[in-house]
Amino acid sequence: MAKNTFLSWSTTANENIDVGGVFIGEGCPPSNMNNSDRTIMAILRRDVDGKTIYAAKSGSYTAVAADNNAVHRYTATATVTLTAAATLGSGWHYTVIADGADVAVAPNGAETIDGATTLVVPNGYSATIYCTASAFITDKLIARLDSKADAAAVGSFVIGGVLSNNGSSPNTHVDIAAASIRSDSSFVANALTFTKRLDALWAAGTGNGGLDTGTKAISTTYRVWPLRKTADGSADFLFSTSTTAGGVTIPSGYTVVAPNDFDIGMILTDSGGNIIRFIQDGNYFRWNVSSLPNDLSTTASRAISLLACTLPTGRRVLGLFQTFIGTNAAGTDAIMEIADGLNSNVTHFVENYGSNGSSRLRAVVEQFTNTSGQVNIGLTLSPAPAATANTFQTIGWRDYQIPRFGA
Repeated sequence: MAKNTFLSWSTTANENIDVGGVFIGEGCPPSNMNNSDRTIMAILRRDVDGKTIYAAKSGSYTAVAADNNAVHRYTATATVTLTAAATLGSGWHYTVIADGADVAVAPNGAETIDGATTLVVPNGYSATIYCTASAFITDKLIARLDSKADAAAVGSFVIGGVLSNNGSSPNTHVDIAAASIRSDSSFVANALTFTKRLDALWAAGTGNGGLDTGTKAISTTYRVWPLRKTADGSADFLFSTSTTAGGVTIPSGYTVVAPNDFDIGMILTDSGGNIIRFIQDGNYFRWNVSSLPNDLSTTASRAISLLACTLPTGRRVLGLFQTFIGTNAAGTDAIMEIADGLNSNVTHFVENYGSNGSSRLRAVVEQFTNTSGQVNIGLTLSPAPAATANTFQTIGWRDYQIPRFGA
């Protein structure tokens, strides 16, 4: 059989009697020796890799046929554009090292790499790319490391990810601090603060829209959902009114990472559609406004009943409140009852007996809401009250259901 490849040559010298079908055994014509030398050169050029080519690059680059067996280290954000697979040929291979920023690899036209239109090599990773003459595949190192890390995961948690009003556009933009978020086997992290807009539909990247569907609404609770990009595992975030991950309108190419099927925090809009300013400390959220919301202000008695408070809706939270017993008429007894949003029989009492015209009693209390942001409030004044109001103000809430660690 003709020895047409480098690997078909025998390590036993006298067994090698042809090169690519050119006879070189005893008694062969002299011209065959010249032809065999030329054939050897062609086979070696075809079958044996050349010297590894190393280069450092700081910008985008087009990989060409001469880059076969090259190793390029990218020190900044870059896009590597691959020459057409048919031009590069089967067996062409090329290594990308991302050493400073993420590197995107883009095949030619409609060609694919690992079945996708692009590959992102995250900073700190590398990928070796192989050409099949019609498409590109990789060594799967990135996907393998990613899947093993996910498979080994246990439990759900949120570390960091503190929300805040954006300093430049507090009414419409929310900042999400650096975070690590896991939901069982799914994990996502953002190393830097992410900013998303509530007044625009979602678009990938910080500073862009964050709303999953529709338009920004007034007096509405929005949940902040972490997103994981399927192609490279990178993070993004989205606002939705959905109370569950299954109800979120998810952008194509992303999945929701929902620890215990929860978001990582909630924001509220006011009657003008602006995001109410707040401060987050762990799972505590406090209103950061000049005047706290007066959810009840009355000079009349009130039978204990549900009161809508300036708090998130969709799940129960531990509401934080302060109450003021007004300057009622001398001799008037005032009793305010604050009860769980589900049970009007479980109460806290704020009492002021026989108050005179100069008294004003303040108390700070906590109570659980129902899923509509309501608690049960009652006020008994005997005899009739005087002019100044008895008030019930909302300070903020504790979102006790999110498995959050650290700030």
